[in-house]
Amino acid sequence: MQEFLKEIIPLPQEFYEQPTLELAKALLGCLLVKETPQGMAAGYIVETEAYIGPGDRAAHSYNNRRTARTEVMFQSSGLSYTYLMHTHCLFNVVSGGEKKPEAVLIRALEPRYGIELMKSRRGIDDLKNLTNGPGKLTKSLGISMEDYGSSLTLPPLYIAKGFIRESISVGKRIGIDNSGEARDYPWRFWVTNNKYVSRHQKSEYEINISRRS
Repeated sequence: MQEFLKEIIPLPQEFYEQPTLELAKALLGCLLVKETPQGMAAGYIVETEAYIGPGDRAAHSYNNRRTARTEVMFQSSGLSYTYLMHTHCLFNVVSGGEKKPEAVLIRALEPRYGIELMKSRRGIDDLKNLTNGPGKLTKSLGISMEDYGSSLTLPPLYIAKGFIRESISVGKRIGIDNSGEARDYPWRFWVTNNKYVSRHQKSEYEINISRRS
């Protein structure tokens, strides 16, 4: 595993400075890595959702809501925003820059390294169900509330280059039915036809990467 670690280099701060919607797409295919005393676990990001507060009713920072939980969203891009929902820890990448509280939720991963460790943490052997949901992936990788506010440009929690996705599907975000018009924003992105996506639904459109200049 150590030889793999030498090749896995955290992405630079500049990567996180791009606009949130662009970042949400750029993160697809990247490798999310968590190093712990038990070992390293990592997976390719295959599904994301963008949250662009304060004008986004689905965002925790809607109307510039600034609380102990959302404080990190007002800081610089490239930080970890973790929070608890129904006892599950969810992981987000802070974006938008200082005083622009935006973030990208990581919804699903394709397992890559430390798979046996992931199975042990989840108590299951089904590879497909290890990381195909925002709460599942954090438990599999060992991401917790202790990672709140940490920089994603250095260990133990960081994001590195991964694979080049050929097509990105775009659709509505999940589980935000009470957020008014925001529930219809097409701000969910996933690697087209990837079997590790949390929920398969018809996309509003697809972006063919190979045709982009």
